[in-house]
Amino acid sequence: MLSRTKGYLTVYLSLSIMMIMSLILVLFQGARIGAVKMKTECTADIAMNSVLAEYSRQLKEQYGLLFVDTSYGSDNPSIVNTEEHLSYYVKKNLDRKLGGKVIGASSVFSMYLKDLHITGSSFAMDNDATVLKRNILAYMAAEPLEGLLSDVKGNVDMIEGSALTTTDVEAMSGENQAVIDSYELPTIINDEGEEEELSLGNPADAVHSLKGIGALNLAVSDKSAISRQRVDLGNYSSRRNLNKGTGLNDQEDISFTENLLIEQYYYEKCSRYLEEMDKALLKYQLEYLCFGFDNDWDNLDKMASELLFIREAANMFYLFGCESKVAEAEMVAEALTAILFVPELKDPVKNSILFAWTFAESISDLNILFSGGRVPLFKSDSTWRLSLMNMLSFRDHLGGGDLGEGLYYKDYLRARLFLVSPDLKIKRMADIIEMDIRRTEGNGNFKIDYCLDIFRAEIHVGTRWGYDVKIERIYGYEE
Repeated sequence: MLSRTKGYLTVYLSLSIMMIMSLILVLFQGARIGAVKMKTECTADIAMNSVLAEYSRQLKEQYGLLFVDTSYGSDNPSIVNTEEHLSYYVKKNLDRKLGGKVIGASSVFSMYLKDLHITGSSFAMDNDATVLKRNILAYMAAEPLEGLLSDVKGNVDMIEGSALTTTDVEAMSGENQAVIDSYELPTIINDEGEEEELSLGNPADAVHSLKGIGALNLAVSDKSAISRQRVDLGNYSSRRNLNKGTGLNDQEDISFTENLLIEQYYYEKCSRYLEEMDKALLKYQLEYLCFGFDNDWDNLDKMASELLFIREAANMFYLFGCESKVAEAEMVAEALTAILFVPELKDPVKNSILFAWTFAESISDLNILFSGGRVPLFKSDSTWRLSLMNMLSFRDHLGGGDLGEGLYYKDYLRARLFLVSPDLKIKRMADIIEMDIRRTEGNGNFKIDYCLDIFRAEIHVGTRWGYDVKIERIYGYEE
C-alpha cells in the first residue's frame, strides 16, 4: 500500500514538474522575445540618434543649422551613405561584447542585422526650401518677437506710401529736356561764315551730362575698396536641378511673424557693404539676396541705382516745394531766356535746373550713406546740403559726412530686402550658404540640397532562435 502511494506521488510530481518547466520555458521564451524587441527598439533609437549626431559642424557653427551632410566630406552625396552609417551603428549595438567574442560565447539574444533601408527622407531644399525655412525658425526660436523689424516695416510703408518707388524723376527730367530741345534758338553767322545756333548756356547741362557715369561711380570716391568678387552661379543650388527627398514632413505654413524671423536671420548671418565678413565669398551678401547678380560690384551698383531712384523722388518733392530755392532757379532761368529772347523757355529751363539740383543732392546723399552716415528719408531746410552754386560742381562738395538724423545705408538696404519675395530670398540664401561652407576644409563639394533633416528607417533584425523583429522609426531634429 505504501509503495503504491509513492508511485502515484512520483507520477504526479513528474507531470507537475513537466508542466512547470513548460511554463517556465514559455515565460523565458516570451521574455526573450520581448527583450529582443526592446533591444531592437533601443538599438534603433541609439543608431538613428547617432546618425543625427553627425550633423555638419561647419553648417552649425556658421549658420546655426542642424543638417546631416550626406556627402560626409566626399564627392558623392547620397542617402545611401547615410544608410551605410546607420547600418554601422545598428551592427555595433547588436554585436557581442569583446569578452564574449574572445571565448566564443553566445548571448541569450543572439541578434544580428538582417536588412535595413531608409524609406523616407526630407532634405533642406524640399518643397521650395520649406525644410530649410523650418530649420532657420528652430534656430531663431529664442529671438524676441516684440517689435521685430517694426522699424523696417515702418520704413517700407513710408517709402511705398510716399510713392518713392514709383516716382521716376529721370523720366520727368527727360520729358522736360525734350521740351527744351524742341525749341529752335536764334542763330548767328560764325567766323567761318556758317550759320550756327546759339547755345542756351543752361548750367544744368553740366550736371545732366554726368548721369551716364552711374550712381555708384559718382557716389563712391575710392572705388578700389569695392569688392570685385565674382562667382559662377551655375554651380549653386538656385541654378541646378535639386536633389529631393520623399516628401517626409516637408509641409509647413510660414506665418507673417515667422517670415519676419527669417528676415532677421538673413540680417544676422549675412555680410553687406560696410560690414563685410571674412567667411563670405561674395562680400555683399544682403545685396545678393536683393538682386542676385553673380558679382559684388553689380549687386552694389544696382543697390546704388535704386537708392538714387528713391533719393531723387524724395529730394524732388522737397525742392519743388521750397519757394526760396525755386525762386533761385527761376531767376537764373529768366536771365538765360531773356538774353536769347526765348521767354517761353523760362519754365522748362527752371525745371531743368531743379532736376539737376535734385540729382546732385541725391548723389551727395549716396556719398554720405556709402560712407556710413545717415540721410533722412525726407529733407528739410536744415538737412539740404548743396546750394545752387555748389550744385554746378557737386563732385567737389561730396564727403559731407553724417547729416545728424535719418537712416543709415543698412536701413535702406533692409527696406529693399523686405520687398523681395520670400521664396526668392530663401533660394539665394541657399546659394550663400553653399558658397561659404565650400570654403571650409573638407567641404569643397558641399551641396545644401543633400543635407538631411528627417529620415524614416526600416530595421529588420534576426536571431539564431528563428524569429525576427522588424520596426520602423522616424527621427529628425524637430521630431
